[in-house]
Amino acid sequence: MFSQSLRLLVALSLGVSTPVWAQTEAAKPRSSVKPVTVNGKPIPRSRVDFILKQRAAQGQPDNEQARKAILDNLITQEVVAQEADRKGFAKSADVRNQLELLRQQVLVQAIVQDHLKTHPIKDEEMLAEYNKVKASRGDKEYKARHILVDKDTEANEIIAQLKKGSKFEDLAKQSKDPGSKEKGGDLDWNPPSTFVKPFSEALTKLEKGKYTETPVQTQFGWHVIQLDDVRSAQFPAFDTVKQQLLTRMQEQEVQKFVGALRSKAKIE
Repeated sequence: MFSQSLRLLVALSLGVSTPVWAQTEAAKPRSSVKPVTVNGKPIPRSRVDFILKQRAAQGQPDNEQARKAILDNLITQEVVAQEADRKGFAKSADVRNQLELLRQQVLVQAIVQDHLKTHPIKDEEMLAEYNKVKASRGDKEYKARHILVDKDTEANEIIAQLKKGSKFEDLAKQSKDPGSKEKGGDLDWNPPSTFVKPFSEALTKLEKGKYTETPVQTQFGWHVIQLDDVRSAQFPAFDTVKQQLLTRMQEQEVQKFVGALRSKAKIE
């Protein structure tokens, strides 16, 4: 439940347009749309400006046509909302619950955005994380194949057939790994860290073109592994993954923030 709530919280904080309070005074557009009332209830000009800011954050234009369209939609919404209120929908338990959830979501968005604003992820922190991930991947990548079976006796039989000259690609058709069996067991290029420890240890000990002559056991079953090739690791430049790093590190910062709040909360 906590992880689901956190994912929602992160989505709200990172995946929505910039809230109105985050805009500077200088950035506020001056609307030429005249104030309007619907059955005596005014539609504030600030509401039009708020929607304009959201659209501007998504790269949409701010012009007279857009302002009039927004106001027209707000008028329609107000007319229908007033009718719903007249018919008592605001007293419905389901509607009240939805309104309260929306209220909480807006508050969550505001406080999380404020936290990220006051706890920004610095470039040097992102670079340190980048170098950490890069180091964990190692300096080599391996192009491997494997055949996965349920029993060591099956794996030993496959090894025996390989020694007799059978092709690895043909024997891979009996693998229980659906992602590679139809590709001759091909796992493509990967750093050793991609695989579970027993698999990666066996892989890195192989010579190019050789296969494991002893079955390798993991939690998935028994593997026969063949190493096709080795190359220097291909790692993306920092600038190309900077935004991804920022998003991930912001999520981690939000998780830490929420965890601290939960740890202090009295939950009975």
